Amino acid sequence: MSTDKTPSCTNCSSVWQKQGKTNCWSAPQTGPAQPDYCPAALNAEQVEETFTRYTEPSEDARLARVAAQVEGLCYQPVPGSDAINARWTRVEDTIALAQLMGYRKIGIATCIGLLEESARLAEILRAQQLEPISVCCKAGSLDKLKLGLQEEEKVRPGTFEPACNPIAQAEVLNAQQTDMNLIVGLCVGHDMLFAKHSQAPVSTLVAKDRVTGHNPVAVLYGQNFYYKRLQKQPVLRVEKPIAADT
Repeated sequence: MSTDKTPSCTNCSSVWQKQGKTNCWSAPQTGPAQPDYCPAALNAEQVEETFTRYTEPSEDARLARVAAQVEGLCYQPVPGSDAINARWTRVEDTIALAQLMGYRKIGIATCIGLLEESARLAEILRAQQLEPISVCCKAGSLDKLKLGLQEEEKVRPGTFEPACNPIAQAEVLNAQQTDMNLIVGLCVGHDMLFAKHSQAPVSTLVAKDRVTGHNPVAVLYGQNFYYKRLQKQPVLRVEKPIAADT
């Protein structure tokens, strides 16, 4: 088997469509052959090493076990059939995981554009005997110009625009000693910084998408028509990445 391949599980999409299963979603020796782009083959040592992390006494192992339990609770069988129905929303999944893990303080790192949605989320969390603690992305009102942006790079040039401050969001929630933090609509990049600096485990409840009503997968469903442009033209032409100031 070639070792210069790049892992590409997306290539198994056609296998799944044709057979309804893949090598990894099959009992040993009963499924399709392991393809040469399979990460379980190309990175067998790394994959095998992870197994011990799920069986040793650790917080990672506990979280993995609870997450698997929640996955099972998310479905219910259909009597008289081998079909199953999904029964829980992402909000319900999140609440169940928090309760099974014993989490009480739930941080909400919210975009200012989703304050109403975050307020509704906080109400639900309180009703479920959880304690929401929320921090808006614009905390501190940091002027975008202080980040090195030019006036014309603002959303509305000529006006004051505060920059998002995801590190502050993380640090505030760290100070509150939250058990779990939820991202609600943070921008791409800001969500990365928040997750990087959060001391508590982070889950994304809402992925920002200004065009699709925060439903990014809609773009993937529309590839044959509405969003076919993504296969035909670059989103942005960049001669070189933006460098950090030295």
